[in-house]
Amino acid sequence: MLVVDDDPTVAEVVSGYLQRAGHAVDRAADGPTALARATAHRPDLVVLDLMLPGMDGLEVCRRMRAQGPVPVIMLTARGDEDDRILGLEVGADDYVTKPFSPRELVLRVESVLRRSRPPAFGEVRPPGGLLRAAGLTVDPGARRATKAGAELSLTVREFDLLAFFLRNPGRAFGREELMREVWGWDFGDLSTVTVHVRRLRGKIEDDPARPRLIQTVWGVGYRMDAEGGADPAGPAGASDPRAADGPNGPGAPGGPSGAAGTSGASGRAAP
Repeated sequence: MLVVDDDPTVAEVVSGYLQRAGHAVDRAADGPTALARATAHRPDLVVLDLMLPGMDGLEVCRRMRAQGPVPVIMLTARGDEDDRILGLEVGADDYVTKPFSPRELVLRVESVLRRSRPPAFGEVRPPGGLLRAAGLTVDPGARRATKAGAELSLTVREFDLLAFFLRNPGRAFGREELMREVWGWDFGDLSTVTVHVRRLRGKIEDDPARPRLIQTVWGVGYRMDAEGGADPAGPAGASDPRAADGPNGPGAPGGPSGAAGTSGASGRAAP
């Protein structure tokens, strides 16, 4: 693990909990040092503070992701939802808002690691084999996804979201249900789902502004159209994939149900 935080107390507490959970931990107190450490020895996961001297966490995350896939959990002391969304937009797999429970952070780390690692030799792969639809191929065991034969660079959560949609084509899911089934959280900030759907569309759709695979079902959530068919546009507005989802998701303002706000500022790993 690489823990990046300029607050020595936070860095020490996080490192201590991760070490007690069995992880080897390296530390950095600023952005340039973090990039140097990550380049010299690629970490399995990065716990990254948003506010850093020399280079902020958003830029550090961008540059790390440009070098290759690495799971990132972002720490932020800011309460502004826009900052959390920015972290997800640049490729963070998860975020935790300060103050936070170190035990919860360790659960988040274990959850992301479990999904990001391919099975070890002799380990049983997840059931179901390859998932294929509309030129996409996903191998859940190898954690590999391709579009028309070209490999896709997906974050841990983007991969999980795509695999879930491909396993359940034609069915509409609300953001609460996606958060529970894909993230494993009983509650959380629903804008997390909205941002990941938008990022995933940008990687699998021919024209993300007019998505044909991941459809927006207004008042409900999202649906995978495995055939990549024509844009549905009924008079009742049941689906209009051409419209961009706002921060509150489908049917904004207020998300799938039309209620104002989200269900919480931070998620929690399910037992």
